[in-house]
Amino acid sequence: MQITAALSRGPESPFTLEQVSIAPLRADEVRVRIVAAGVCHTDLVSKALLPPAPAAVFGHEGAGIVEETGSGVEGVSVGDKVLLTFRSCGQCATCAQGHRSYCASFVALNSSGARPDGTTTLSQDGEPVRSPFFGQSSFATYAVATQDNVVVVDPATDLVAAAPFACGFQTGAGAVINVLRPAADARLVVYGAGGVGMAAVMAARALGVETVVAVDLSEERRKAALAVGATAALDGRSDDLAEALAEATGGGATHAVDTTAVPAVIRAAAASLAPLGTLVLLGLGAREVTFDVMDLLNGGKTIRGCIEGDADPHSLIPQLVRWHAEGRLPVDEIIRRYAFSDINTAIADAASGSAIKPVLVFDEPTAG
Repeated sequence: MQITAALSRGPESPFTLEQVSIAPLRADEVRVRIVAAGVCHTDLVSKALLPPAPAAVFGHEGAGIVEETGSGVEGVSVGDKVLLTFRSCGQCATCAQGHRSYCASFVALNSSGARPDGTTTLSQDGEPVRSPFFGQSSFATYAVATQDNVVVVDPATDLVAAAPFACGFQTGAGAVINVLRPAADARLVVYGAGGVGMAAVMAARALGVETVVAVDLSEERRKAALAVGATAALDGRSDDLAEALAEATGGGATHAVDTTAVPAVIRAAAASLAPLGTLVLLGLGAREVTFDVMDLLNGGKTIRGCIEGDADPHSLIPQLVRWHAEGRLPVDEIIRRYAFSDINTAIADAASGSAIKPVLVFDEPTAG
């Protein structure tokens, strides 16, 4: 079957829409017609790392309609609306404990550029194309996913609005819901008001947290953070940021989320925690950060990492969909829609920060 996919041929080249062949389904696989796909920072990072050949198809926030299922697939039917999320084996120790984002096979299943046996789901003129990315490669009109990373959602779901729930919004919201678990009287600070940070803000407000402060360099993003529920939004460039944070939080954050991966920001976030406060790190970037160990010891502070919101997608994603339907997760305020053919504009806007959350919207594809 011939489909249209956005091919990446190295860090410096733009995406090009080309015809590729999609593989027949295996027993545990599902073919999905893609309706929308979010653009995530991980797509940009991965494109920047891979060589020109073989070509690759990214996209890991796919949303669409199931068109075919493999013979061994259960719980997913033709016609279902689905979101495509990350893969996990479901059998290792962390998966068995419900922490699927720390699966022992996470890298092999999501970032290897092939199925576990080395084959790909996409090819062109008989040559393999790196796929499936995150078990989907959803920058394409169709994607082959696997039962473990296909999440069936309510038939009334707006797939364009919900597509980012599959990764970016799941990461930010999950960090709050699953890791921080703040009470109503908590004082949460979110550093970086991009898509992930905004999801953290919205999730905290949906949980009833009374004090939620966003910190960002962009005035437009600070305004957007207030529009989705932040109780205060502070300029990260301010010379008196520490004092402003202390005032906005009544003495320091009990909980904090960093999405920037900037060492200076992370250090400041740790320093601004109240005693016994917790900082969760979500950003991809700098690999080394230094801290004042005495401050951590004397304050009993906790700093920990978090991948994909420490989520079981099959429970968290439907919860986020319900919250959106109930008006408790106003994601439409920060999504900007792009036609699939405008993918390079969407990527550029994501890289520059001019769009908080780009989402590609697909025309009705014609089957090959």
